[in-house]
Amino acid sequence: MNMIFDTHSHYDDKAFDEDRDTLLTNLFENGVCAVVNQGTDVGTSRLGLELAEKYDRVFAAVGLHPECLTEKSISDLEKIKDLAKHPKAVAIGEIGLDYYYDIPKVLQKQIFTAQLDIAKDLDMPVNIHDREAHGDMLDILKKYSPRGILHCFSGSVEMAKDIIKLGMYIGIGGVLTFKNAVKIVEVVRNIPLESIVLETDCPYLAPVPFRGKRNDSRYIEYTAQRIAKIKGITVEKVLETTKYNAEYVYNINVKQ
Repeated sequence: MNMIFDTHSHYDDKAFDEDRDTLLTNLFENGVCAVVNQGTDVGTSRLGLELAEKYDRVFAAVGLHPECLTEKSISDLEKIKDLAKHPKAVAIGEIGLDYYYDIPKVLQKQIFTAQLDIAKDLDMPVNIHDREAHGDMLDILKKYSPRGILHCFSGSVEMAKDIIKLGMYIGIGGVLTFKNAVKIVEVVRNIPLESIVLETDCPYLAPVPFRGKRNDSRYIEYTAQRIAKIKGITVEKVLETTKYNAEYVYNINVKQ
């Protein structure tokens, strides 16, 4: 039974150019029930929608990623809002803050909060990127209280609990399987399964035993196995619950 719901993928990436169609066709015969492709700019958001139009079980998030921002990004906000009205657009994403790169924080906050406003105006969830910006991120989320997912969560247990209190979900991917993944293991141990969704961020962050190789949605099974071991439950319970969570947050109901 197909129970893997990949809430965060990048199948528009060049890493999939040689076999994208074959891979996406086979995914849904190998345990995957749905994927949400995340946009990082106007171009990738459009590509994600094209994939969603081609494949029934592919959906798209559209948005401006903090790493991709320039001063011209302000003019792209209306384009993102228009793309979000597509029938297979299910979220505004991937949006957020990234203080690792030398991109002006003022610009990042301006574009991020503008996209939170778009999500509110359109009554859509968000998929959020947060890298080395936990304090500012939490302040903004407490102010805006959006629906959605904090993707590739890297914060503390306390931050995770704060995010959950806002009604948001914690995105867990292949990093959980890494040997040095002490902090995220503690997060998974201390938050309810009902607040977790699964993701790949493919083609990046493949789980052990595929670390360093191209990731894809099938490998979520390894992340689910790790969660099951941490929580002392079955893999089937992990996949069933996280599928339900993903369907709820994205407001879609996928077939088995």
